[in-house]
Amino acid sequence: MIQIKKLGNLEATVRVAGSKSYTQRALVIAALAEGESLLRHALTSEDTHLLVDALRSFGAVISVCDTDIRILGTGGIIRTPRRELRLGNNGTALRFLTTVAALGKGEVILDGGPRLRQRPLQPLLDVLRGLGVPCRSMGGNGCPPVVVEGGGLRGGRAIFTDARSSQYISSLLIGAPYAQKDVTVELRGETVSLPYIGMTTAAMRDFGVDVTKSDAHAYLVRAGQRYAGREYAIEGDASSASYFFLAAALCRGKVRILNINPDTLQGDIGFLGILERMGYRILRGKNWVEITGGPLPAGDFRFDMGAMPDMVPTLAVLAAFRPGRTVIENVPHLRLKESDRIKALAAELTRIGIDTKERDDGLVINGGIPHGARIETYDDHRIAMSFAVAGLAVEGMEIENETCVGKSFPGFWKELEQLSS
Repeated sequence: MIQIKKLGNLEATVRVAGSKSYTQRALVIAALAEGESLLRHALTSEDTHLLVDALRSFGAVISVCDTDIRILGTGGIIRTPRRELRLGNNGTALRFLTTVAALGKGEVILDGGPRLRQRPLQPLLDVLRGLGVPCRSMGGNGCPPVVVEGGGLRGGRAIFTDARSSQYISSLLIGAPYAQKDVTVELRGETVSLPYIGMTTAAMRDFGVDVTKSDAHAYLVRAGQRYAGREYAIEGDASSASYFFLAAALCRGKVRILNINPDTLQGDIGFLGILERMGYRILRGKNWVEITGGPLPAGDFRFDMGAMPDMVPTLAVLAAFRPGRTVIENVPHLRLKESDRIKALAAELTRIGIDTKERDDGLVINGGIPHGARIETYDDHRIAMSFAVAGLAVEGMEIENETCVGKSFPGFWKELEQLSS
């Protein structure tokens, strides 16, 4: 457990590490590439190490030195692991590696911890079966452990309907160049977190594979293309930066966050637009963002967070301090994250004295005057970091299981302490 120290005046500069989303995409793509890649400024976190370990089992040669990761790719020739792949609670790795496993010739079992065993994979399994890959959920519930028999992707048309994770689509797109025939990915109904698919196709192009977007809901990947190894710089993580955006708002101070591209494709940079809508002053530089806080705006706000669900804990904590009603909607998929974040946020906001109601797809938060409390994190890094920032504005905030931030931001507590200095 860690106790958070309330701050007085806040004027600070912090630096965030590399993007978790880009690091994981680049790792998988580089592992499939021909030749050697060097990822610079990568995020080295718990999720990174779990994914690196699994990619080594598929035949990639990987060395990690601080924030540089060197990968000798497989050229798409996937070795069958000699063991079951254990992925902890890394849902991105689970989904991406399910398609990688399909490119091999032998049986692969992917599994993880108790929470990962509750995270659904059935839509991706259904699509892979339609492309000629024998695969199944061993428990018959659409969740891990899953077995993929491999044999390669036949190619053809893949249809995702009302996909509750963009990672299903990203997984198939990343593996599609190695299919026997062209792959067309068609999205029907509502697809959540669409900006992440844009990040995937951008990373694929950076490594030499073209993705044609025939319309707003269809992608074409031509067969026969191959990723080429290269040096690749990972930009800073917009999700991690959001906690310092929040700190400036709650403490009515000024924070400059370094290593952030204001024009990034990362959807979570959209949190800046929310702050501007609330009246905060934002300055954008070439590779930094500066937020100046002020009086918390009153009144009622409604936010559709379907495109940036990871920002909901940050927004929910901001809403707790703001006089007025905040409705957060269109995020039912938050119940399938590292925790059931809707339920967890409702419980912990109530714990600090804020009237909060769950909805099937979000939250209704009536802001007020929060007080300190001992926060249960549910082994969820984003719950821990959001409520830790709340502790900068109120006395008596304590965060249980503080080590869970290692999943995405191992240096978080050091950077939070930096605010005090």
